[in-house]
Amino acid sequence: MPRFRVVVADFLADALQPEREILGDIADVVALNATAEADLVGHIESADAVMLYHNIAITAATISRLQQCKLIVRCGVGFDNVDHRAARAQGIPVGNVPDYGAEEVADSAIGLMLALTRGINFFNVRLQQRRGAWAFMDVAPLHRLRGRTFGVIGLGCIGTAAALRAKALGMDVAFYDPYKPDGYDKANGIRRVEKLDDLFAQSFVLSPHCPLTSETRHIVDARAIGLMPDGAYLVNTARGAVVDVTAIPAAIRSGKLRGAGIDVLPFEPPPEDHPLLVAWRDPNDPCHDRVILNPHSAFYSEEGLLDMRVKGAQACRRALLGEPLRNIVN
Repeated sequence: MPRFRVVVADFLADALQPEREILGDIADVVALNATAEADLVGHIESADAVMLYHNIAITAATISRLQQCKLIVRCGVGFDNVDHRAARAQGIPVGNVPDYGAEEVADSAIGLMLALTRGINFFNVRLQQRRGAWAFMDVAPLHRLRGRTFGVIGLGCIGTAAALRAKALGMDVAFYDPYKPDGYDKANGIRRVEKLDDLFAQSFVLSPHCPLTSETRHIVDARAIGLMPDGAYLVNTARGAVVDVTAIPAAIRSGKLRGAGIDVLPFEPPPEDHPLLVAWRDPNDPCHDRVILNPHSAFYSEEGLLDMRVKGAQACRRALLGEPLRNIVN
């Protein structure tokens, strides 16, 4: 039986030990460590399976050159960086790994919320820079979280995990997800909101956990933020373009938002002249104290990273051996 060829398109450049432990008896595993789709030309065409992370996108142009690919697996939750429709048209299934980092991302969302709503980030930044008094009143007013609404957009694995964590803090958890069957509200002890605008209007903290699609792009924009209560908070650990981050500086300056915790941006790393970065780096701008930016790191833990690699490799093994596939998104 000839050996298969599995290509890891991007992100990894090590010895691929986890992948080879799972696939080594049936396949050669090659890491391209591509930083652009053009880097794949001449190296991916004969792949029997492709493992893709988030450093590059795979478009129809690349997919059309795949000669014998049995699976493209996006080793992560979001799959907006692979043209899954073009893959389906060519008969190639596209899968993802929806559960590898649910705990880490949910923990990060709650961590960002607490750092903002309890003034932790505000005090740390100001005291480090010797700005303001060594006194709690500099951040006033802060309000108790118990009983306040934690709004979730998208009740998937991560959205559910974040919802349960907020519920454990005594928050009133509400969610909007038109694709979720009835019953998840009762099973988790949370509330379903039928209209998205109603979720905006009642969310003291808003936390999107939806994939990036044409429907969800900029689902949180200036209009949506304008519907939120004055002094609300926004956290995004989903996909960068789910939130129109250019609306955040004005919302912080006006007091509509008291804080924003952003782990993901539409382009990473962002350009130096991005309006949110400019405001965040300016000590004279309210965003400096009230915005937290992280480098798309909410998913990361050593355990989660290993899960991502193992589950991606296991998906490839099932495809190569003709076994039933799971988590197919197209």
